[in-house]
Amino acid sequence: MEKPAISIHHRPKWVNPEYNSWQGTKNAITTLGELKEHLQTAIEVELSTIPPYLCALYSKKEGTNTFPAFIIRSVVVEEMLHMILAANILNAIGGKPKINTRKAVPKYPGFLFHSDKKVALKLLPFSKEALEGFLKIEKPAKTDEPPKDGHYHSIGQFYEAIMNGLKNLSANKNIFTGKPERQVTAEHYYGAGGKLISIRNLDDACRAISEIMGQGEGIDHDILDGDDGAFDQSKEVAHYFRFNEILQGRYYKVGDNSKKPPTGAVLPVDWDAVYQMQPNPKMENYKKDPELHDLAMAFNKTYMDLLTAINRACNGYPKEIDQSIPLMYKLKEEAVALMRVPIMGNGLNAGPGFEYINS
Repeated sequence: MEKPAISIHHRPKWVNPEYNSWQGTKNAITTLGELKEHLQTAIEVELSTIPPYLCALYSKKEGTNTFPAFIIRSVVVEEMLHMILAANILNAIGGKPKINTRKAVPKYPGFLFHSDKKVALKLLPFSKEALEGFLKIEKPAKTDEPPKDGHYHSIGQFYEAIMNGLKNLSANKNIFTGKPERQVTAEHYYGAGGKLISIRNLDDACRAISEIMGQGEGIDHDILDGDDGAFDQSKEVAHYFRFNEILQGRYYKVGDNSKKPPTGAVLPVDWDAVYQMQPNPKMENYKKDPELHDLAMAFNKTYMDLLTAINRACNGYPKEIDQSIPLMYKLKEEAVALMRVPIMGNGLNAGPGFEYINS
């Protein structure tokens, strides 16, 4: 069976309007303050994609869906990479990343950015519905229309605006005045699913954004690495197509066209070997069950501990990124513990809410 390649290219496009920090901003970034705001929003957007993917990953029963789990796990690693790259750029221009604040932590369900509330992003168990949602997140916008004032058609355009802002502001003076020791590098984060770039200058920042966007990111190209429509196993497959492999139960192979279903080796998927988690679970749902409420509280505390460790790593203590590794294992254990508990009367099980709490 063909082993799936891991993609480092991604097109996240989700923002909860309750904490969309770029609403009302202008497309042209003209001040250092605006640039810092956009980079903070980039951190929040990347963070927002992680819990939905983790819910699907954690809900599959032990020993099942090995290859789908490999795919989803690799995407999560890459999401973390992108978030830290955005934080590195923000640090490089003298900003301070915020990852564990009430504003930065997303609420679910939310809506796909600029979907007119037609495409909801939810916390769901591993299912066709969840994968169809992931495809909608990852699919790039098919438009050549330039971004309107305060309105981006995709996160690819959003990152383009950031890159343009970096270039324009750098033309007038050196904006990369941040302390180098605040950078999280590959030395600290060995699990990065791609290049974790230390940002010292404009070239480094542009390389980091290109790493996040990928070729033709988020506008009208759906093939990465300059491919003209056929996949090559020597090249990496974009997240959209990786998720489509799971949904279709088959890998892409050399010669497959991006506009058609994959025709490669079978990818085994068992849609039934899953804990049937309640959609969008929240801690408040379990108030009448103190034991279950305590489990949900413990999970959310671990989630906040994880975000706090990443936040400290991105704010001058890069070695503390190592603390995120055991916390990720603990997070999974506590999520599965919740997913094993039936909820009285509705045939579903409890689940993790990934909620902000004061830790």
